[in-house]
Amino acid sequence: MEIYVAKRGDNVEEISRNFGVGVAEIAYVNQLPFPYKLAVGQALLIPTNTTDGEAKKTVTARGYAYPFISEWVLEQTLPYLTELAVFSYGFTTTGDLVPPALDDAWMIELAEENGVMAILTLTPLDEEGRFNNYLITSLLSNQEAQQNLTDQVLETLRARNFSGVDVDFEYIPPENRVSYAQFVADLREAVAPEGYSVSVDLAPKVSEDQPGLLYEGKDYGLLGGAADNVLLMTYEWGYTYGPPMAVAPLNKVREVVEYAITEIPVEKINLGIPNYGYDWSLPYIRGESKAVTIGNVEAVQLAVTHGAEILFDEVAMSPYFYYYEDGLTHEVWFEDVRSMREKFKLVTEYNLNGVGYWQVMQLYRANWLLLADTFYIMNT
Repeated sequence: MEIYVAKRGDNVEEISRNFGVGVAEIAYVNQLPFPYKLAVGQALLIPTNTTDGEAKKTVTARGYAYPFISEWVLEQTLPYLTELAVFSYGFTTTGDLVPPALDDAWMIELAEENGVMAILTLTPLDEEGRFNNYLITSLLSNQEAQQNLTDQVLETLRARNFSGVDVDFEYIPPENRVSYAQFVADLREAVAPEGYSVSVDLAPKVSEDQPGLLYEGKDYGLLGGAADNVLLMTYEWGYTYGPPMAVAPLNKVREVVEYAITEIPVEKINLGIPNYGYDWSLPYIRGESKAVTIGNVEAVQLAVTHGAEILFDEVAMSPYFYYYEDGLTHEVWFEDVRSMREKFKLVTEYNLNGVGYWQVMQLYRANWLLLADTFYIMNT
């Protein structure tokens, strides 16, 4: 596949003739609504019959999804996944497992039909469905609660036909750094004899002693040894309450990978990839501004609607644009096939195990086709 960046005056019909690819196919791949208007600077994925003959690397591909995902979106996405991580199971202070508010059985069944492994995602969600980081401290200081939670996780893996568990705890207190890694190791020891895997999600560190509550409790070396594999959460530099910037700037992502490979075997490392962007109203005011989460396809259509030119930051390797509405200037950062291609190059360059998408609630077809064109996806 090739990537073409639309210039002023371009139209899909002309691009179709130049590449010898049907208009309908270009529109389908890039999710272009009729009458197929383009934004200047829009990156299009063009399916061609050419090949460079290079051998593809085999990778795993995980996608996180809530049980309220559209069945159609999930059906469209599963052919490109190795694992579907169901988000999310929580727990109580006594270690009782709390299932999602909505039934996830249909997701697990659909994943199995597509040869995709379903993964139970474990987070500190309380019985009201709210994130409660006190649960982490409580659990890690209570061996009885840990054993109860481990027993219930194992029982649920068996009963619901999961293939493994993903531990996604954030804001680990520094004093729980070792006990957290030990919990992951103990969980793995309990479930591994029955063939279940354990993965752990890691905040994006660039050094062992990086300060901050997100980082101090996450010991890359200990957790990399405790789990079967890890997900580097290499996104959220640009985030809801922060200043406008790329969600996953490539230069920052590379720094995390370069540190991670000094602590964790490369064959255990999965690169986190965001499937979303943010729309900020300007001026940005710290403590007051709040960005709106936006899908990648939605972002492009927003640029088309407002006649905005999509720019590309050559350091962050990410697209962005400005538009004006109701007297306000907006700044939008998102992902396109160019930024995805650069992240895929990192996976190959460092020989990482694969990729993990937060999240797959919205379909981004061009990304999945590019992923499949770049790698062989390891399925069961």
